[in-house]
Amino acid sequence: MEVPTVPGALAPSLLAIPVAFGINGATALAESPLALMLTGVLVLAGLFSIIFFVSGGSHIHDPLFCVFVVFSFTSIIDLIISLEEDGFIAGFVELYVREGEPYLRTAHGIMICYWDGIVHYGLYLAMIAAISQRKSYRNLGLYWLGSLMMSIVVFLLGNLIGKYSSDLSPSFLLNLPYILIPLWAGGKLFQQPKALPCLSPEKVAEEQRKHLYQRPQDMGLVLLLLLTATFTFFRGMVVLDCPAESCFEYIYQHEPYLRDPVAYPKVQMLIYMFYVLPFFCLCIYGLVLPGCSWLPDWSLVFAGAVAQAQFSHLGSSLHARTPFPYQTPEDVWWRFLLTNVLYALGPQLLAYRCLRCPAFFLPATPASLHPGKKHQ
Repeated sequence: MEVPTVPGALAPSLLAIPVAFGINGATALAESPLALMLTGVLVLAGLFSIIFFVSGGSHIHDPLFCVFVVFSFTSIIDLIISLEEDGFIAGFVELYVREGEPYLRTAHGIMICYWDGIVHYGLYLAMIAAISQRKSYRNLGLYWLGSLMMSIVVFLLGNLIGKYSSDLSPSFLLNLPYILIPLWAGGKLFQQPKALPCLSPEKVAEEQRKHLYQRPQDMGLVLLLLLTATFTFFRGMVVLDCPAESCFEYIYQHEPYLRDPVAYPKVQMLIYMFYVLPFFCLCIYGLVLPGCSWLPDWSLVFAGAVAQAQFSHLGSSLHARTPFPYQTPEDVWWRFLLTNVLYALGPQLLAYRCLRCPAFFLPATPASLHPGKKHQ
């Protein structure tokens, strides 16, 4: 008998609880990091068999169904890690974290586990439900893609160049699928057809003829993105050890976490500077000139990326696991929170604007190219 899709898809993810408890009790694994890594591989491989059982094979027409179910299992594992490291539970993942991935005990590791176990898990369930009902999940998928890629890139690079680079074990290889599979899944998501709005060519032409000063919401977004881009460049210069007095004052009195030797914050700021900053400039271009049809999709990707990055950066800066010299000083907490929340808010507002009123970003129509032709 076929198990209903969404409840059936929940079963593998909830198996994470007894699986984590069982692995933690296998004391023999503590003597061999390689055996611990191979155990993880076998567990993930076994999940695919469970997926076929609980779904009856009826939803394997979309290979991303398997991806989301397997990743929902790892999301629950990550949630268990974060809860145990913060002292809410005990006895589930101590062995794996101690012998396999000790960097998960850092403030950054805990925060990305919270994000994966709550936000990503919710996205997986929503996308699994959409697949089961044969509905589009393209927008949710693009947001997830940006969020997951930002999380894993910062995490892996920080581990390779930070203070934990000498503690890498074979279990570190379990993170590689988080790079390869999302790249493949991203290609699949971009190939899915877009949901086209029901807009007449005349309506599109009317919207695209408006100048920026005639669109006050877009003007506000442009100003916010300009401020965000400036702050991105400034923090990038800070982590590059700019000798300016303002940079020195900022890194010691406002965000000392940027000096943390774990290297995650430095990697994060450099990714912002070299990848997110150019995108902000392209967004401003797309808000000024009509017909940038690429902007709605990529705004979702970057909105997910920045949301994940800011959550991890904010949480790590304030978390007790961060050594005291690198924690945000109490006298600048509210300024620090306000600045970083506004930084995260800009891309979310841009993505919402692109989805709510997409006419300005649609490809140019004959009516917009020749507005007077219909009167001839």
